[in-house]
Formats: sequence, C-alpha cells, structure tokens
Amino acid sequence: MEISVFLSKFVGWLVYQLLGNSCYKAARKLRNYGVHFFRLSPSTSTSTSTHRSSSPHQNPPPLYPNLPKTHPIEGLSSKTVLVCDTSGGTLVLDPSSSDDKIIHGRDSCSFFPYLMLVAFEAGSIVRAFFLLLSYPLLWALLHSHHDELRLKAMVFITFCGLRVRDVESVGRAVLPKFYLENLNMEVFELLEKAKGKVVITGFPRVMVEGCLKEYLGVDQVVGTELRTVGHFFSGLQVAESGGGGVVAELFGEGGHQLIIPDIGVGTSGFHDSLLLSLCKEAYVVSQSRSSNTGPCRIPRDRYPKPLVFHDGRLAFLPTPMATLAMFMWLPFGILLAMTRLAVGTLLPYNLARLLSMLSGIRLAVNLQQQDDQHDDPTPPAENDVATKLGVLYVCSHRTLLDPVMLSVSLGKPLTAVTYSLSKMSEMIAPLRTVRLTRDRKHDGETMETMLRQGDLVVCPEGTTCREPYLLRFSPLFAELADEIVPVATNAYVTMFYGTTAGGLKCLDPVFFLMNPKPCYYVHVLGKLPRGETCAGGKSSLEVANLIQSKLGDALGFQCTSFTRKDKYMILAGNEGRVLRQRG
Repeated sequence: MEISVFLSKFVGWLVYQLLGNSCYKAARKLRNYGVHFFRLSPSTSTSTSTHRSSSPHQNPPPLYPNLPKTHPIEGLSSKTVLVCDTSGGTLVLDPSSSDDKIIHGRDSCSFFPYLMLVAFEAGSIVRAFFLLLSYPLLWALLHSHHDELRLKAMVFITFCGLRVRDVESVGRAVLPKFYLENLNMEVFELLEKAKGKVVITGFPRVMVEGCLKEYLGVDQVVGTELRTVGHFFSGLQVAESGGGGVVAELFGEGGHQLIIPDIGVGTSGFHDSLLLSLCKEAYVVSQSRSSNTGPCRIPRDRYPKPLVFHDGRLAFLPTPMATLAMFMWLPFGILLAMTRLAVGTLLPYNLARLLSMLSGIRLAVNLQQQDDQHDDPTPPAENDVATKLGVLYVCSHRTLLDPVMLSVSLGKPLTAVTYSLSKMSEMIAPLRTVRLTRDRKHDGETMETMLRQGDLVVCPEGTTCREPYLLRFSPLFAELADEIVPVATNAYVTMFYGTTAGGLKCLDPVFFLMNPKPCYYVHVLGKLPRGETCAGGKSSLEVANLIQSKLGDALGFQCTSFTRKDKYMILAGNEGRVLRQRG
C-alpha cells in the first residue's frame, strides 16, 4: 500500500516537472513577445488551413522577433550568447537559402558546399563526384520533410572511410576561410561583443570546432558526433544536434541547470525554436533580409584572429551548380594545362607569351625604370667592380611560377633558387633551377656561384602564401649582392589554387594552369640604392625587412614575422619537406 502511494506521488511530481515547467515557459514566451496564433481573418484562416493540409509539416509563425540591427542589444559584454545553427542558416549564410526552406526543416543546400570541401580535400575527386551525383538523386527520392534523412545520407557519403586526421586537417586549414567569408554579419557582431559564446550546430563537430574556437573565440561547440572505427570515420552519427542529448549536455539533467544563456539566436526552424525556448531572450535571423541587401562579407581587419594561412585546392565555394560547372570544365582544363605547359617549356619567350595570352593567361607587367645613377654617397668598391656579379631579383612568393613569370616579363633567361622543389617541377621548369639545402653556409656559396654566372631569382619567404600577407624574409640574400631589385608578384585564380601544403606539390603548376583565365601580376620595382644594401653599411636583417616593407606597400599586403615552418606546422603538422619519391 505504501509503495503504491509513493509511486503515485512520484508520478505526479514527475508530470508536474515535465508539463508544468514547459507550459509555464511557453506561456512566458507568448506573453513576452505577444504572438497571437488565432488572430487571423476568415480568409486568411481558410487559406492557411488549406495550405496546412497540403503541407502538414509547416511550422507556425516565428515566436521570436528578428535580431535588432539599428538598436544593438545592451550589456552584451556581460552576457552569454547561444547560437543555434541546427538548420544551417544561422551562422553561415547560403545565397540560395530562404526563410521558407529553413522553416520547413534543415536546409541541406546550406551544408552541401562544406561537405563537398571535405569530400574533395580530405577524400578524393572520385568521392566528390559521387557526392555530387547523389545530391539530385537524394533530392528526388526523398520528400522535403525528409531533409534530415537526406543530410544524414550526404554525411555518410562524405565521411565513410576518411581518416580522422585528414578531416581534422581540413577543418583546421581549409574550412575556416570559407566560414569566415560567408559568416552572417549579424551573428558575428553578436559574438564579437558577447562574454560567453556557445554554438549548437547541425554540422559534424569535427568540421567546425577548430574554426569557431580559434577564430571566433567560442567557448563550447556542440555538433553532430560521428562514429569512428579505429582511425577512420564510419559515416554514421552518434548524436544529432537539436535532440535531447544536446539539451542534457548543455543544461544538465534532473533539473540541475549548468548554463542558462542570456540571449539565443537562431532561425524559425523547429530544432532552433526548441533550443531558443531555453534562453532568457531569443531572436531569429532573417535570411531574406540578408539576401535582399546582397552578401555582406566581414572585412579582414575585423577577424578576431588574422587568417594568414589557408590550404586546399578549390578556390570557390562549391555549391551544387558551381561544383557541376567544375566537373564539366575538368577534362578541358587538364588538356589546356598540358598545352600551356608545352608552350611555356618548348617555345621561345616572345612566342610563348603570345600563345599563353591567346590561351587565356593574363600577365600584367609593371616595369619601373631602372635608374643606375642614384644620388648615392657610397661609391662602389674597386674589388666589386673587378668581380661583377649578376642582378639579384627578390620576389614575393605566390606560386612556383613566380620566377617563370618574371623571366617572361623581362624577356631574358634567369636562374631560380628554390627550396623543396619536386623532381617533376624541376623537369617541366622552362628555366634553370638550383635546389637549396637550408644549410646557410652551403646555400650562400651556391647562390654566390650562380650570381657570378648571371642574374638570379630568389624568394626569401621560403614558401608560398596565398593570402594578402608576406612572411618573414630570410636575410641571407642581402649578404651576397649589392644590385638587388625587389619584385612584387601576385596570382589570381577562380577555380583551383596552384599551391598546397598537404597535397602533392608536383601538381601545383598543373592546377594553376587548369584555371580558365588565371592572372599574374608582376611589378618590378626600382633597383635598391647602394646605401640601403649591406655595402652601404646596413645589416642583412635591415635590408630584408626593408625589401619586405617595399613589396608589402606595392601589393597592399601586411608584413608578418611568420616563417615557412610556422605555415607547415599549422596547415600540415610537419616542417614542409618534400619527399623525393612523391615528385
């Protein structure tokens, strides 16, 4: 008898906790935001009921107001913000998305570009092609209210069989650039000022955690967890964002609350609305407002952390249509790249430049007049006149084709000294290349010998950097020559990057030449005055920093103190040495 009384009381208490608190929170939201579900005119009610009969999964009007733009939320510096991105439309904007897609459920279009990046960069071009083929099939076979099942299938195709370390590398080195370039400006401004930051996302956690914590300062990231078998992903999901597991992880179980976010931001989707109801204040982000005003990219100077290094081959956001265009272009691109390589390797400079321009390569050259009669108080020494050396061209390093483009621009043969050049790159190079060993004494003797034989090209950064930054210049070159000419180079591509830190470096020139209309900019600055060289009393470090500053001003780039070792440790987890058997 006592046991039955106890059980009845316990059940009553449990029902009260589950239903009473939920009803109270729902009533509080309705009171605070004044949502009236039944204040509809007869005509509107009729049309709404008719529409609901055809679309039973349509959500009611949004319970929360839009995120204010003209009047920012006060006191953000002391508040915790919860960003709900389970529908794929809050944190990262998708130009093809609309409010209607997100209200009905998860919009798999928002997830596709980033899953394609993982499939292409961490997997292979075959996996990326299979993902593209599966997308229209999944879209046709599964109805709109099965969008979650469609997304699970896409995640399985993307991740099944991939190494964990490869996906982590893509999440660290490739995806941050695309996330930051397509980040919702309203949400970014909210996170920028908030004290505590929690993000719940429908993305697999391994894809977004590195970027959110490192570049946006997010304290906690909850996303879809994927099962692993050893060091490989199985493609199956452990837990899904927006479910009870997420709520239990963030807010605790048994009524013991760990975190109560002050402000919640999300979409009008069902999963986001459930999570927003647990916040003290809640707002929704309108996708239609952003699309009407056009995409608004966050300026680089507002990034919480500078994006200096970026890896990967794809130079565009691979939406379904853009990816389809890439695969349609790929056969022609490979044939075009082989033709361009043959033209540049076998033909004379003038003819090669003409045919390259006809094939779509654009070369913009700015040759500053070389004035040898500088008003320099330091005359050349007699032994310098006796031992005349060649001109040392000091280039910024964007791709392996920097020395080639400079040689074509000047219309004369040059010798290039390089680090970690693969055997294949040496074979197809249309100019003489000399490999350096990173032994300071040996490399200095090698460069001095080459200067006695003619003009020399050196890239003192030691590695390429595709972002608008210049890495630290090695000062060794400044000790070897007095006739130094700084050269500012830059490369523009639309489809493929011609550099990589974790892939096959021997394919770098091929990928660059596969672009439909690649563009190269070569600006040959004036010869450095003798008084600004080591012969004029300057140290080699001062000369290196001076040239780095001149090239940064000419290109509009920011000078940094990062080295090639920093780049490869961040992007690839190694020191960037090329193995002979890979080239």
